[in-house]
Amino acid sequence: MSDPAVVLDDLREESEELDFLVRELSDGQWGAPTPAPGWTIAHQIAHLAWTDRAALLAATDPEAFAVEAGKALAAPDRFVDEGAEEGAKLPPAELLAGWRAGRQSLQEALRAVPPGARFPWYGPPMSAPAMATARLMETWAHAQDVADTLGVVRTPTARLRHVAWIGVRARDYAFLVRGIPAPAEPFRVELVGVGGESWAYGPEGAAQVVTGPALDFCLLVTQRVHRDDTALVAHGPDAERWLTIAQAFAGPAGTGRTPEGA
Repeated sequence: MSDPAVVLDDLREESEELDFLVRELSDGQWGAPTPAPGWTIAHQIAHLAWTDRAALLAATDPEAFAVEAGKALAAPDRFVDEGAEEGAKLPPAELLAGWRAGRQSLQEALRAVPPGARFPWYGPPMSAPAMATARLMETWAHAQDVADTLGVVRTPTARLRHVAWIGVRARDYAFLVRGIPAPAEPFRVELVGVGGESWAYGPEGAAQVVTGPALDFCLLVTQRVHRDDTALVAHGPDAERWLTIAQAFAGPAGTGRTPEGA
């Protein structure tokens, strides 16, 4: 994902799709509980707005971001929920306007980042394309929670390739954030894209292989579905272990979702 313009355009489209889901909601619907425990639709949008602000700070003022990152390290189990809770208290119209303005400011800032430049983040340092990919991944994942709450079935798009890519790239992080040594050898990931095309990552002939639908893989690495509720197939014990802990997002180890019917 070396061209920031491509992924930033896709990020804008992903955000607009979520915006369409929430723009006409009533105040009561904004308070509807989502699949994320303790989070309403307002929390979902507030979290995206909060993270956009953090990303903007990282891209434009690394020293100020370091202060905010220090606060997160001091309360690793609370800072995400606290950020969402603060924003969710706002009137829906104000929350929505703030999210729109913030994501536009981030778009402008990331398009202005010099090629090859990197800036700090809660995980490894980010380039502009990587940050845009991460924001798209989170936007898509939180939009899934909103869609599930509203009973809306979304049509998968080719933008999922960004989510799949970051999910593959975050393999080692998923192990390390849990204190588990990451496998030394690369995995092969072979996914069936939204149009039936093949999305392949990693070397052919790898001993550890994951295959299956791209949508299932994206839902899993964003922890929007339990491993048992996917059609993904793991060939090799390390690949299987990865699918039980996969995490595409930075921060503490996620708890994942319970199996359907549990």
